[in-house]
Amino acid sequence: MNDQKSLKKSAQSVQDALDAKNIKASVIELPSSTRTAQDAAQSINCEIGQIVKSLIFKTKNSGEPILILASGPNRVNEAKIEECIGERIVKADADFTKEVTGFAIGGIPPIGHKQPIRTLIDQDLMNHQEVWAAAGTPNAIFCIQSNNLQELTHGEIIAIY
Repeated sequence: MNDQKSLKKSAQSVQDALDAKNIKASVIELPSSTRTAQDAAQSINCEIGQIVKSLIFKTKNSGEPILILASGPNRVNEAKIEECIGERIVKADADFTKEVTGFAIGGIPPIGHKQPIRTLIDQDLMNHQEVWAAAGTPNAIFCIQSNNLQELTHGEIIAIY
């Protein structure tokens, strides 16, 4: 359980989702931005590879949301993702992202979304014992054991680049 009583509503919803899954992690809100992977790594003094970027795409024909959890420095190779899921993808816009996750771009967590979202996890995140993920706002984050990330999200671990 998180002892903080003053989390913003979005950050508290992520803490509630962690608690519901019995994950011992605490959402913290920082005075500095964690909007980019570089910002987050500097704010918490960790390697950029430990930062989990949550990127929402959607399939071109069916409109299914796809969440890609990428290691901070890595770029998504869309062709590899398309090969994995069997359909072309496009980057989701802000409205679609908010509609399916309940969160704005810049603070999308790996869990606690409005609906189930197929999740793909960058295999490079598994190279770190602990990783840091967004928690609902541009300055809220939480730390989780990388091996718990797959269990938490039911994601598929793949090479994303």
